[in-house]
Amino acid sequence: MAAVILSFPTLQGLRIFTQKLSWSTRGVRLVSGGVRRIEKVLIANRGEIACRVMRSAKKMGVRSVAVYSDADTHSMHVAMADEAYHIGPAPSQQSYLSMDKVLEVAKKSGSHAVHPGYGFLSENTEFAEACKQEGIIFIGPPSSAIRDMGIKSTSKHIMSAAGVPIIGGYHGEDQSNEKLQAEAVRIGYPVMIKAVRGGGGKGMRIARSDSDFLEQLESARREARKSFNDDVMLIEKFVEDPRHVEVQVFGDMHGNAVYLFERDCSVQRRHQKIIEEAPAPGISPEVRRKLGEAAVRAAKAVNYVGAGTVEFIMDAQHNFYFMEMNTRLQVEHPVSEMITGTDLVEWQLRVAAGERLPLLQEDIMLRGHSFEARIYAEDPNNDFLPGAGPLLHLSTPSPDQHTRIETGVREGDEVSAHYDPMIAKLVVWGEDRSAALKKLRYCLRQYNIVGLNTNIDFLLNLSGHPEFEAGNVSTSFIPQHYADLFPTPKAPSGATICQAALGLILQERNHTLGFTQSSTDPFSPFGSSSGWRNNILFNRNVTLQVGDKKVDVVIMYNQDGSYSMQVGDEVNHVTGEVEMEGGASFLHCTVNGVKSRPKLVILDNTVHLFSTEGSSQVSVPVPKYRAGVGGSGAQGGAVAPMTGTIEKVLVKAGDKVTVGDPLMVMIAMKMEHTIRAPKSGVIKKVLFSEGSQANRHAPLVELVEEEEQAEGSSQ
Repeated sequence: MAAVILSFPTLQGLRIFTQKLSWSTRGVRLVSGGVRRIEKVLIANRGEIACRVMRSAKKMGVRSVAVYSDADTHSMHVAMADEAYHIGPAPSQQSYLSMDKVLEVAKKSGSHAVHPGYGFLSENTEFAEACKQEGIIFIGPPSSAIRDMGIKSTSKHIMSAAGVPIIGGYHGEDQSNEKLQAEAVRIGYPVMIKAVRGGGGKGMRIARSDSDFLEQLESARREARKSFNDDVMLIEKFVEDPRHVEVQVFGDMHGNAVYLFERDCSVQRRHQKIIEEAPAPGISPEVRRKLGEAAVRAAKAVNYVGAGTVEFIMDAQHNFYFMEMNTRLQVEHPVSEMITGTDLVEWQLRVAAGERLPLLQEDIMLRGHSFEARIYAEDPNNDFLPGAGPLLHLSTPSPDQHTRIETGVREGDEVSAHYDPMIAKLVVWGEDRSAALKKLRYCLRQYNIVGLNTNIDFLLNLSGHPEFEAGNVSTSFIPQHYADLFPTPKAPSGATICQAALGLILQERNHTLGFTQSSTDPFSPFGSSSGWRNNILFNRNVTLQVGDKKVDVVIMYNQDGSYSMQVGDEVNHVTGEVEMEGGASFLHCTVNGVKSRPKLVILDNTVHLFSTEGSSQVSVPVPKYRAGVGGSGAQGGAVAPMTGTIEKVLVKAGDKVTVGDPLMVMIAMKMEHTIRAPKSGVIKKVLFSEGSQANRHAPLVELVEEEEQAEGSSQ
């Protein structure tokens, strides 16, 4: 049998082993010493993390296998994979969460290993054990570590014994109301009531006094039962305005464990992270070392193998306390990669095969600063309501050595109502925090999306806030600075309205040019849009919709090809052309001598302008006869915000409603949404019944004003 050479790069050089190969029954090549070569990996996930794993696998020469649901038939991760297998309907319980289906594909495809990504089956003890029983490598920690760290009360006991700082609390078996309330009094209010299982902010409540403890306890129990089928709770001291600081750790099968420094993930909404950075701002080298060493003790306490994250809460004095351990790769792992020059997915594959860690602690150097901004399909101005639907336009900054775009969607793809609404992760690196933050803001302005509400403008407000720039972050950052982060929207300036009008004129001219070129009569008067008239200048009146207001624009076509546009009392001199750059349209224009080049997207009668100053939308009003059923199609509030199930119908035909009255309750994106009346009027017809499915933008009711109702009755 031929010999093989395996190389293990470190900063000290290459350690080369030459060993004879044997073959396992599953086709995994084994090297004596316990090293197995993984040549095909199944990714038991979807979206950006599936694509992320495939990129590293491809770089290493490892073939990738994708699984997909009905909703993901044409998705990006399916297109990237070497093989792809259908595993069921859109709901994750019937597809991505089905252990049997995933394992069946692993065996059918001859996959040597399964990478679970994050979410779904990534922290499922039973799945890790099932993979082992089938002789398939589970790319993650031992199932015992998942089990021990998955139950918060168990993990606290283990951490305390390992010398990891833990916050004062009660993690006992007596779950009576009396015992829990007595422990809360002993610990001292405020206290955090937390489900021992799960995550994502579910089953968590804050009790600030004895009088509201029982109410918050019952609320947390109800949510925990619903989310995890387990209502066992723990009580711990609540740290006011804490920071959320977590440490990336990595272990191998040879007893080695290292830390790759810390990340600050303090800025959150709904207990979920929104922007992360590494390293944490304002942390001294001594505190950084203590954090890392505590995290390594935590990992070694459970014989940890692979990538994991030890999460701490930190007070204003930089005292830190163990919160939980995520036994998987984290969403925000790229910022740790950027500051250490590593590929953690490659490390996962190597360690899962039995290799030693590529670097030891003294080899891991911290350089520069990195930010990750999560770009979501959601409406920050409506309590971050998640959205779903097609990405009608998508353009991004150009990826380079210091800019990464981690995504699983392309222009034209749909953000599905069945899964997480994250569109992408924008990751940047700079020599220091200030340089990285400047880079982040620059790239956010270049990330332009049409078709869905996104949090991009919110991320710009957040990253530009003086307190964020200073590194003064905590988990209360958003409520503390709410007024600054959600400013009153500014009406587009006169110059912006002129740019939108110019964009429409130039689009019209291009359409006319296309007509002329395809016509048999190139001199037809219908083939001219220059506005030329013999001895006179042509004027036209255009009405544009800006927010909830209509703006009249008088446009004069000048003989030199420029335009004079009157908006209100101001007359503006306007010139410009549309030019294509990198697949996107840019409006190179001058308004009153000021040159600019906003990105121009015109879709569905709406002009979208994106510039370094922000984004604006200016529409052409839709005639009433085209406004949809009962006008509801244009009202926003009386239509389905996304595909979902009608849980409750709160009105019937003939009911009078006022602005803001609840009409229906929908369940979508695993959340409850109340649909409210967009205006006062009378319900003419209810279009959906309880239990039925409504597609995104479907009118839910016919709503007419009382005068219209009266006219209809008298006829």
